[in-house]
Amino acid sequence: METVLSRERSWLRFNGRVLRQAERPDTPLLERVKFLAIVASNLDEFFAARVHVLRVRAQRDGPQSEAWCEYVALLDEARADAVDATRIYEIVRKRLSKVGLNILAPEDLTPDEEDYFGAFLAERVAPFADLTGREGLSDLGARALYLVAGNSAADQPDYVIRVPTVSRRLLEVPGRKGGFIRVEALIQSRPDLFFPKPLPAFGLRLTRQADLELGEDPDWEELAHALEARLDGAPVRLEVETGFPWTQAARAATGLMPAEVMTLNGPLDHRFLFALAEQPRPELRYQPLKRRLARSFVADPFAVMRRHDVLLYHPLDDYRSVIQLLASAAKDPSVDRVRMTMYRIGRGNELAGSLIEAAENGKDVAVYLEGRARFDELDNLYWKLRFQAAGVRLLPYSPLKVHAKAVYVRRAAREYAHLGTGNYNPTNGGLYTDLSLFTAAPAIVSDVAEFFNALEEERLPRMNILRFGPQARHELIGRIQREANPKGHVIIKLNHLTDERLLDALRAAATGGAKVDLIVRSSLTLLHERFKARSLVGRFLEHARVAAFRAGGDWEVWAGSADWMPRNFERRIELVFPVLDGEAKAKVLRLLKAQLQDDVNAFTLPPDGSSKPIWGGKRNSQLIRL
Repeated sequence: METVLSRERSWLRFNGRVLRQAERPDTPLLERVKFLAIVASNLDEFFAARVHVLRVRAQRDGPQSEAWCEYVALLDEARADAVDATRIYEIVRKRLSKVGLNILAPEDLTPDEEDYFGAFLAERVAPFADLTGREGLSDLGARALYLVAGNSAADQPDYVIRVPTVSRRLLEVPGRKGGFIRVEALIQSRPDLFFPKPLPAFGLRLTRQADLELGEDPDWEELAHALEARLDGAPVRLEVETGFPWTQAARAATGLMPAEVMTLNGPLDHRFLFALAEQPRPELRYQPLKRRLARSFVADPFAVMRRHDVLLYHPLDDYRSVIQLLASAAKDPSVDRVRMTMYRIGRGNELAGSLIEAAENGKDVAVYLEGRARFDELDNLYWKLRFQAAGVRLLPYSPLKVHAKAVYVRRAAREYAHLGTGNYNPTNGGLYTDLSLFTAAPAIVSDVAEFFNALEEERLPRMNILRFGPQARHELIGRIQREANPKGHVIIKLNHLTDERLLDALRAAATGGAKVDLIVRSSLTLLHERFKARSLVGRFLEHARVAAFRAGGDWEVWAGSADWMPRNFERRIELVFPVLDGEAKAKVLRLLKAQLQDDVNAFTLPPDGSSKPIWGGKRNSQLIRL
């Protein structure tokens, strides 16, 4: 028995598993709040990034086609999760009130509080509210929150306003400890301040396609222009508040069909809960993490790497080790060359700061800055300007998106490298589980040097041990095929496993008697009766990419930046590398085996396509000390 899922359906089921975390009674209350916000943010990105192509295909093939039915089923599943999230929100809101955190309605305010917020709206909100007539329905911005007002018995509304973002959406009620109120609820309670006459107002929100239109050989200038054009992406989803009277008019204005409209109990857009989740109530959050700092490494990373490889498991192993490598390189007078790839780096990044410091200290510093990291493009444009001003050279823009995670340092004629599974982002380094390999092994560092030379020379790298592209897929398939016997064993840990050729190889290995263990966080498009598949969803975002092969008894381990998806082997430059050091390999194997035994964060993924939680135990692999 097996089930084949589309990548999109499989991902939606992952988001459903995240939603279950918001419902778990053993999840601390403010963490449940954060999971609700994450689910909303995930759905936004899903519709903005993944749905438009399916929509175009469904419209092209027409009603009753397979593409149409798949698209409508996908929308139904997404809507069901969004509706369920509103149910869980109400449960969580009531439990918050029992611990002194209250999301209030306008009618809960005292007369004095009403007076204050009336003045607040008049001074801080109303001047920035963009009021239009009904024609405003045809020009809705992406993912903004709107209030639509008019005669509820009419076919068309009279007015549309965009809820201003000049103030936080969730406002503290002065003098009422733990009291909050949403700004749109205040606007709905005082329509006289926003509309020419008092009228009932209802929430509405539009999601637009966010893919960038780029040429085959893009540059930074084209990227900037593409970001401007993204404002006009095609509508893909409409959310309206329960009771919204003008759904037909909104659909006509946006060109959406009924299945693309979600009618939800308010409040719309649970992302406002991120602010509430940051309240200083430690008893309502996960226990503080005791991170392990590799002190000898931080004191002198180059001396340690000369002796042996170092493999770290973040965030249990403090990300400061990665930060210190670049900080040391920037200051060390014996370092003359630094190279690095950067993808999702955020606005404040100590690693980027060290690159700038190194360049200002006269070192040869070059970085491949990937501008096409979806939804992080603006931050990367910001760093482009910072790097150029400081003398950090930007390696030529590649037609293939570069998603590899690599650092190269040359010090006193010796070469050193860092290879990882996660982005060079210190914030994410405390939130994502990832692996870091620090090495001075000549076989690996020479390949890393070749990788950066190839980027600079605008050609594909020619490496001996590291793999990328179709060659990486071929290498992995070969190793899977060697396990296709009753003594074979394959353990794969990924975020996404959707590549048909690799899945076919895994199916064949399992059919040949091999034990196939899959730990796939998000998208797994083939569920087979001979696979033992699970997904881990917990405190940290599972992000490492690892493959282990028994290889006749002596395990072989590979890690890297690549999830096993067609695009990563065909349209991106990723790096997949072997873990050669014996102790480093043993650490990875201990992690994989712990995750196969996890009974705190796990969901089994049986061949019928369902998800079944394994909770209530004590074997939490996210807190393992390797």
